[in-house]
Amino acid sequence: MNLSTPRSPIYWVTQGYVVLDDAAFPIVGEGDDEPNDTFRKQLVANGKAAIDAVDELGYIDRNRVGVGGHSYGAFMVANLLSHSDLFAAGIARSGAYNRTLTPFGFQSEERSYWDSPETYNTMSPFMHADKMKTPLLLVHGEADNNSGTYPLQSERYFNALKGLGAPTRLVMLPKESHGYRAKESILHLLWEQDTWLDTYVKNKSQSSLETNPNTIRKI
Repeated sequence: MNLSTPRSPIYWVTQGYVVLDDAAFPIVGEGDDEPNDTFRKQLVANGKAAIDAVDELGYIDRNRVGVGGHSYGAFMVANLLSHSDLFAAGIARSGAYNRTLTPFGFQSEERSYWDSPETYNTMSPFMHADKMKTPLLLVHGEADNNSGTYPLQSERYFNALKGLGAPTRLVMLPKESHGYRAKESILHLLWEQDTWLDTYVKNKSQSSLETNPNTIRKI
């Protein structure tokens, strides 16, 4: 397996990390409630359950846990960091952070914004940017043509976080769409993620959040 593949856990294991790969975070409805009516509550509970499970095995320092995701996973990462203190840092790639920009539904949400505006606002990390206190690395392809994850999503979210003083960094990958293909992009992504995790997870006790990582990086 290629160690430089973005989704490969092998590289991170060689760097001393314990990796919980492809963890399931189900969001379900009960009775007459739609699943997303309690999205944030269920998401945070799922995150805590994942950490608890690995911690019980004795593999981790639960104060130094990072979380990452791509696309809808990135959207979940931003929500986890905004509404809990479970993680030391996060990495969100090619995500959607303002659900009012996808007003006719998304993923399993079939209601439109006008049917349930509160759901869209509650689930949008952009609307809760003032709650973000955890270091978040944002990555996006400049040519992302996926209708739910245009580059504007990361650009505007980054501007909100930066304006509010949150520890964040935005990396835009030239000529990349929703998935990243160029060798240069993949290797640079690996470097960005490794540097971020090394600074804010592995060496959390040594790093200072007073060091402002607010940067836009275009390679």
